[in-house]
Order: sequence, then C-alpha cells, then structure tokens
Amino acid sequence: MTTPARARRTQQQRREETIGRILDATITSLTELGYAATTIGEICSRSGVSSGGVFRHFPTRLDVMVAAADEVRNRQLSNFRAGLELLGGLGADPAGIETVRACLTLLRKATRAPVNAAWYELLGAARTDVHLREHLAPMAARYHAAIAEFARALPIAERFEAAEFDMILFSLVHLFDGEALVATVHPQPEQEEPRIEFLAQLLVSVTLRISSGNEQ
Repeated sequence: MTTPARARRTQQQRREETIGRILDATITSLTELGYAATTIGEICSRSGVSSGGVFRHFPTRLDVMVAAADEVRNRQLSNFRAGLELLGGLGADPAGIETVRACLTLLRKATRAPVNAAWYELLGAARTDVHLREHLAPMAARYHAAIAEFARALPIAERFEAAEFDMILFSLVHLFDGEALVATVHPQPEQEEPRIEFLAQLLVSVTLRISSGNEQ
C-alpha cells in the first residue's frame, strides 16, 4: 500500500508560513530580550529565516516591528473576544457583580499575557523613536477602538452614556497596564484580588445609582 503524496504548499502558503515565523520570533524576542536586543540577527536566529528572507518581506527593521505590533494587537483582540464569548455563556446576571468581576479579571489577564509584554516594549521604545511612534499611534487608536467596540456589547455599558463608558473603560485599561508593568519589578499579589473586588463593587454601585436616577 502506497502512502499518498503530501500536497505541495503553494507559494502563498510558503510566504505566509515564513512571515509567521518571522513575527513569532520577533514577538518572542521582544518579550524575552526587549526592543533594543531584538535585532535582525536575533530574529533570523530564532526564526530560521535568513536576513535576505526577512528583508524580502520587510524592507527595514522598523517594518518588522510594526508588523509584530499589529500581530500582537490581533492576537490580543482574538483572545479578548473569546473571553467575552465565554463570559456570555456563564448564565450570570449580565450586569451583576459576578459578571463585572469576571470582566475585570479578563482585562487583567489580557494585560498580563506574555504577548502583551511585546506591546509594552514597543510603546516604551516609541517614546523616543519618532518613526516608530508615527506608525504605532494610529495602530494604538485602532486597537483602543476595537476594545471599546467589544466592551460596548456588554450589558453594563447600557447604563452609561457612550463617552462616560469609554472613559471608565480606558481608566481600567490604563490601571491594569500600569499594574502589569510595575508588577515586573514590585509585585504585590496580596493587593490583586482586593483591587478587583473594590473596582467591581465601585462599578456596580455606580450603575445602581444611575438606575435609581440618583447620579450624585
């Protein structure tokens, strides 16, 4: 009995596989070594792609970094979407404290995800690298817009004006971003669950006041 021959990959499939290896290597290097040490040589070593192969798809190191940032964004949004879908199937009160607590925990998990460390590295580098900043600024705006779109689908969002909800949402995003960064050098695990509980209680109490018509 003969073994069926494996179908040959198309040129497009080979191209996508190579780009995937380059981006995986870049993201992993950013996470483990940081922005400055993520050189083309390091990316080549990790991906198994020659420098010529890298530059065939990405003309400059900056292009690789921008593509890696976009890949991080896509992965985080995919994970966030999956998490929200899972929450929707729990059957809890959609605007109750259990759901709010679960959403806050999901948001923290996203900021602590290893892949998100690559995003932080790129944001930090963009502070002093004007060319990187020019590319990341519109990408960050799209990233935040997508996060807001997901979050506005939550039932609790209906209790707020759109601008007010976005302000609350990104206050929480920035809080957990800061927590994730500081935790690398000064972790305070004893504060983490109490912080989630405090924020959940605060958000639910605000929504209850709005529902009762007392917004003071």
